[in-house]
Amino acid sequence: MSPTSRRYRRTACTGLSLALSLAALAACGGGSGGDASASAGSGKGTISVWAHQGQKSEDTALQSAVKSFNSSQDKIKVELKLIPGNDYTKTITATDASEMPDVMEFDGPTMANFVYNKKLAPIDSYVSAKTLANATDANKAQGGIGGKHYGLGMYDSGLGVFGNKKLLDAAGVKYPTGLSDDWTADQFTAALKALKAKDAGGKVLDLQESTGYANEWGTYGFAPVVWSAGGSLLKDGKAEGALDSPAVVSAMKTFHSWKPYVDPNTDGNAFAKGRVALSWVGHWMYPAYSKALGSDLVVLPLPDFGNGPKAGQGSWAWGIGAGSKNGKAAGAFLDYLLNDTNVTAMTKANGAPPATKTALAASPLYKRGGPLQLFADQLAKPCGDSDITKSCVAVTRPVSAGYPTITAKFSDALSAVYGGAAPKSALSKAARAIDRDFSDNAGYKIP
Repeated sequence: MSPTSRRYRRTACTGLSLALSLAALAACGGGSGGDASASAGSGKGTISVWAHQGQKSEDTALQSAVKSFNSSQDKIKVELKLIPGNDYTKTITATDASEMPDVMEFDGPTMANFVYNKKLAPIDSYVSAKTLANATDANKAQGGIGGKHYGLGMYDSGLGVFGNKKLLDAAGVKYPTGLSDDWTADQFTAALKALKAKDAGGKVLDLQESTGYANEWGTYGFAPVVWSAGGSLLKDGKAEGALDSPAVVSAMKTFHSWKPYVDPNTDGNAFAKGRVALSWVGHWMYPAYSKALGSDLVVLPLPDFGNGPKAGQGSWAWGIGAGSKNGKAAGAFLDYLLNDTNVTAMTKANGAPPATKTALAASPLYKRGGPLQLFADQLAKPCGDSDITKSCVAVTRPVSAGYPTITAKFSDALSAVYGGAAPKSALSKAARAIDRDFSDNAGYKIP
């Protein structure tokens, strides 16, 4: 998840660098599909840790955690290596499985591919039961395959609609106060029309259009439309019939119908400057939006297309390299890294939702009554990536080694639909391409 633009920094896998990362994964070829386990080792000595270089504040928080761990005991010494974000996943992809570090950070959607290529080992035997129990269910959904955990994150992500209360009230728009009274897609469309009637330019919505949609922002930001319509990017190993169902086609027609109301937002300030009343984006914009709007800022769920409101989730996570000879020491470091002190320091640095139960409950932003409580409420109702019911909200992107193909084909289709292509044709084309790739790779099965 490693966007590089100012607006999407290291938060929800929404930008260019993840697209490059996934391209690197797709280019690396398939693995044997086997599982790999780290050796337990002595639980003492020096271990190597790889992480990607992000915002300075995040790097500082991580470096402080490593320094504190090293000084807290004398059995284990962590050697941290920061790798530039744009090169990070490509570096892991190019490194032989036997040369993986003891502990490695990875972007959530890339995990299954690393497991498939035997570069990540299960962590269940090495992290404590307390650490696993304190991870949020959404966090564990992103990091789990076949009943085993391969990764846990320090933080997650939140997606919704930020609203300008002053402009909404002026247009007489009734908007949700939380998940319990979410608006339907038709109500959202009606709100756009009402806002347009009060707006000289008629552009009242920001969909982060300036970066385009044929990228990870397209998938992270708008796969929730598919899920909310009752569809899936992949269901039981197939996209056809799930991605291009009649309900999803209808939802995508609605999505395209919003285009006349959308501000291109080329300067990144459409919402903060008051040009639009609604901005469909993630938690990472809260600091700028809160500073600009103050008490006029409201946080709203995405519209419901029939299967309940849905939202994206997932972010960077930590795991154990399959080549590690000291899984016990690696697990001890992960236990320390994922404690309340370090998770709180990291999420204070980047503003993301904490991915542990205790830190999330205590977060000034996300706790009950906090300004971003909605995102915590969404994450408290996780769907995983397969059982997407009407009552769950936060959906994990498909945990599959074939994810690079899934996101590339879906985001291409989304971009085409937004540009005017027939939804049925674009979605069916994407579904067929995904299914061909999965068939060619035996379904990317991981034992």
